[in-house]
Amino acid sequence: MDISSGNVGLTYANAKMALKPNPVVTEEFGRPAIHAIENFMDTLQSAENVAQAGMLGKADTLSVVQALAATELAVETAVTIRDRVVEAYQEILRMPV
Repeated sequence: MDISSGNVGLTYANAKMALKPNPVVTEEFGRPAIHAIENFMDTLQSAENVAQAGMLGKADTLSVVQALAATELAVETAVTIRDRVVEAYQEILRMPV
Protein backbone atom coordinates (compact mmCIF):
# COMPACT_ATOMS: atom_id res chain seq x y z
CA MET A 1 0.00 0.00 0.00
CA ASP A 2 1.62 3.20 -1.15
CA ILE A 3 0.72 6.31 0.84
CA SER A 4 2.18 9.58 -0.31
CA SER A 5 3.52 11.79 2.48
CA GLY A 6 1.78 14.83 0.99
CA ASN A 7 -1.69 13.35 1.41
CA VAL A 8 -0.93 12.12 4.91
CA GLY A 9 0.41 15.53 5.95
CA LEU A 10 -2.61 17.35 4.54
CA THR A 11 -5.05 14.98 6.23
CA TYR A 12 -3.20 15.31 9.52
CA ALA A 13 -3.16 19.12 9.30
CA ASN A 14 -6.92 19.16 8.67
CA ALA A 15 -7.49 16.87 11.67
CA LYS A 16 -5.42 19.14 13.94
CA MET A 17 -7.56 22.14 12.95
CA ALA A 18 -10.66 20.30 14.20
CA LEU A 19 -9.15 20.07 17.70
CA LYS A 20 -8.89 23.81 18.30
CA PRO A 21 -11.32 24.90 21.04
CA ASN A 22 -14.14 27.28 20.28
CA PRO A 23 -13.75 30.40 22.48
CA VAL A 24 -17.51 31.12 22.52
CA VAL A 25 -18.66 29.33 25.69
CA THR A 26 -20.52 30.36 28.83
CA GLU A 27 -18.60 31.17 32.03
CA GLU A 28 -20.10 28.33 34.11
CA PHE A 29 -19.30 25.61 31.59
CA GLY A 30 -16.44 27.35 29.84
CA ARG A 31 -13.55 27.09 32.26
CA PRO A 32 -13.68 23.33 32.95
CA ALA A 33 -14.46 22.59 29.31
CA ILE A 34 -11.58 24.69 28.02
CA HIS A 35 -9.24 23.13 30.59
CA ALA A 36 -10.32 19.63 29.52
CA ILE A 37 -9.86 20.46 25.83
CA GLU A 38 -6.43 21.97 26.45
CA ASN A 39 -5.41 18.91 28.48
CA PHE A 40 -6.64 16.67 25.66
CA MET A 41 -4.68 18.68 23.10
CA ASP A 42 -1.55 18.61 25.28
CA THR A 43 -1.81 14.83 25.55
CA LEU A 44 -2.12 14.49 21.78
CA GLN A 45 0.76 16.89 21.15
CA SER A 46 3.00 15.07 23.62
CA ALA A 47 2.21 11.71 22.04
CA GLU A 48 2.88 13.15 18.59
CA ASN A 49 6.28 14.43 19.68
CA VAL A 50 7.22 11.10 21.26
CA ALA A 51 6.03 9.18 18.18
CA GLN A 52 8.12 11.41 15.91
CA ALA A 53 11.13 10.95 18.15
CA GLY A 54 10.54 7.19 18.07
CA MET A 55 10.46 7.20 14.26
CA LEU A 56 13.75 9.06 14.22
CA GLY A 57 15.28 6.62 16.71
CA LYS A 58 15.57 9.24 19.47
CA ALA A 59 12.99 7.68 21.83
CA ASP A 60 12.76 4.17 23.23
CA THR A 61 9.89 1.85 22.43
CA LEU A 62 8.47 1.92 25.95
CA SER A 63 7.95 5.69 25.90
CA VAL A 64 6.27 5.48 22.49
CA VAL A 65 3.89 2.76 23.73
CA GLN A 66 3.11 4.75 26.89
CA ALA A 67 2.39 7.89 24.86
CA LEU A 68 0.11 5.99 22.51
CA ALA A 69 -1.73 4.40 25.44
CA ALA A 70 -2.27 7.85 26.98
CA THR A 71 -3.58 9.11 23.65
CA GLU A 72 -5.92 6.15 23.31
CA LEU A 73 -7.31 6.81 26.79
CA ALA A 74 -7.80 10.51 26.02
CA VAL A 75 -9.63 9.76 22.77
CA GLU A 76 -11.85 7.15 24.44
CA THR A 77 -12.71 9.68 27.15
CA ALA A 78 -13.54 12.34 24.56
CA VAL A 79 -15.78 9.91 22.66
CA THR A 80 -17.58 8.93 25.87
CA ILE A 81 -18.21 12.57 26.76
CA ARG A 82 -19.46 13.27 23.25
CA ASP A 83 -21.83 10.30 23.41
CA ARG A 84 -23.25 11.46 26.73
CA VAL A 85 -23.76 15.01 25.47
CA VAL A 86 -25.58 13.69 22.40
CA GLU A 87 -27.70 11.44 24.65
CA ALA A 88 -28.63 14.39 26.86
CA TYR A 89 -29.51 16.50 23.82
CA GLN A 90 -31.72 13.75 22.44
CA GLU A 91 -33.43 13.42 25.82
CA ILE A 92 -34.16 17.16 25.82
CA LEU A 93 -35.65 16.86 22.33
CA ARG A 94 -37.99 14.10 23.55
CA MET A 95 -39.42 16.27 26.34
CA PRO A 96 -43.00 17.40 25.79
CA VAL A 97 -43.51 21.12 25.38
